[in-house]
Amino acid sequence: MTGTVLITGAGGGLGGATATVFADRGWTVLAADLTKPAATPGVIPFEMDVTDTESVDVAMADAERHAPNGLDAVVTFAGIMRVGSVVEIDESELRQLIDVNLLGTYRVVKAAFPLIRRGRGRVITISSETGWQKALMLNGPYAITKHAVEAYSDALRRELMFLDIPVSTIRPGPFRTDMVNGIDAAFDHARSRSTLFPDLIGRVGALAVKEQSRAHDLAVLAEVVWTAATSTRPRAHYSVRADLRRSLLHYLPGPVVDRLLKAMFTTR
Repeated sequence: MTGTVLITGAGGGLGGATATVFADRGWTVLAADLTKPAATPGVIPFEMDVTDTESVDVAMADAERHAPNGLDAVVTFAGIMRVGSVVEIDESELRQLIDVNLLGTYRVVKAAFPLIRRGRGRVITISSETGWQKALMLNGPYAITKHAVEAYSDALRRELMFLDIPVSTIRPGPFRTDMVNGIDAAFDHARSRSTLFPDLIGRVGALAVKEQSRAHDLAVLAEVVWTAATSTRPRAHYSVRADLRRSLLHYLPGPVVDRLLKAMFTTR
């Protein structure tokens, strides 16, 4: 099976690795990112700012010229991460998170939908393990957006099933991306702006940096996206290498987790 797939956030990281897998297997990849990705065999690059409706529409008009018969899949990798307290994060930073992670997904799927329907294709949204787990301290801003992506994707799936268009949501755990590699700088940024929680941010940040060693290879996630795009019966959700300890915290009673976290991270 070959086809045409539009991938946002395809300039590197998970999106770039996924674009390579599809191109290597004979698909035409319309690779979109804020900075136009490199053109390689099977990959047609596009410049797209998912926070700008006009930019998305212009890119989609270009995509239609390359895929006049429609799209077989759209994969929404474009996303950013921030850490920090929900009572201290700047409104501008929270707005940017929502604009990229949630509204960016909405804009791309809405603009691409005529091509998806024409090609009898499918939608693959990218959430996170944070999207289904209960939010922890200092990941609230990012968790807000990924929980919203989950709600958006569920509603989309239950609407588009009446048109026989599958929708799958990928929930990656930690992978070796620039987003993960930049976690130290993200916590430093949050700590420099905090008056309430600088010590907590330092402790949690040190643990997060230490955990980077357990991040997984990008090829693992790319294979799951390939499965979601090519399976005759794609699943609604694909959880990919979720962190075991975070998952256990999700399933424990909330008051127990609260006491445990407070004991772990209280300065003595």
